[in-house]
Amino acid sequence: MGHDHSHGLRPQSASGKHLRLLAIALTIGVVFMLVEFSVAFGTGSLALLSDATHMLTDVVGVGMALSAILLARNSRPTYTRTFGYYRAEVIAALANAVLLFGVAGYVLYEALTRLGEPPEVPGLPVLIVGLVGLVANVISFLLLRRGAQESLNVRGAYLEVFADMIGSIGVLISAAITITTGWYYADMVVGVAIGLWVLPRTYVLAKRSLRILFQHSPEELDVERVAAELAAVDGVTDVHDLHVWTLTSGMEVASAHITTCGSSHPDEILRAAQRILAEQFHIDHATLQIESSDTARRCAELAW
Repeated sequence: MGHDHSHGLRPQSASGKHLRLLAIALTIGVVFMLVEFSVAFGTGSLALLSDATHMLTDVVGVGMALSAILLARNSRPTYTRTFGYYRAEVIAALANAVLLFGVAGYVLYEALTRLGEPPEVPGLPVLIVGLVGLVANVISFLLLRRGAQESLNVRGAYLEVFADMIGSIGVLISAAITITTGWYYADMVVGVAIGLWVLPRTYVLAKRSLRILFQHSPEELDVERVAAELAAVDGVTDVHDLHVWTLTSGMEVASAHITTCGSSHPDEILRAAQRILAEQFHIDHATLQIESSDTARRCAELAW
């Protein structure tokens, strides 16, 4: 006997809200990215170039996040794609992480080529553009902050905007040092610092994305406790083939075989197991197979 309980699917209103926020953040990012790149190449500022490149990843990352939500919303599950395209946003988050790793490497390469002969970077244009970039990032940061708690996809874009906001502060510091002291190495040092600062956060984002793609259990979930709670239901003699994984952010899925004794009532055991998963572990989408001890022998014969 099996049961597929599908209430865990994300409401369309949530993705619609994320869609609007990402669209606004994307527009802001494109405008100020073009401004930063223009001034960075005009002044030769590595700090500003680093920040502009981070803003490029913001634009690409937010664009992919936007596309992932549209893809997931407009692609319903079918018999060939039984989970639809919900994983698209996880792939987008992983791609964001890869982009950020690439940016950090590029900035480090540029810094090495400038050792010994840093260019004379005019501080005032860099200061003005850094200030404008900071305002743009603060606006995008505030827009995406709440959505980042609900969606891994939005969180990827949020982390990029957050990193770029810190980068804009670094640009302001480098410009201020250049103006007041004339020490042109400040621009290069801040550029490298911006590139390195984002790496730990990028690692966390990549790790979480890969964990979902490899279908590992949710990091905060104790699967052994799930098995123990299910096994403690009256009439249950064994729980096996228990799998818990994340389909996409906020959508945990479980499946399990539950062996019962001959005198038990399968419907009652099924309802009790569903209630435990939903109330104690917040897993609303679960496929549970209730089987007798004779049927369970078949599972033991399987190689995996």
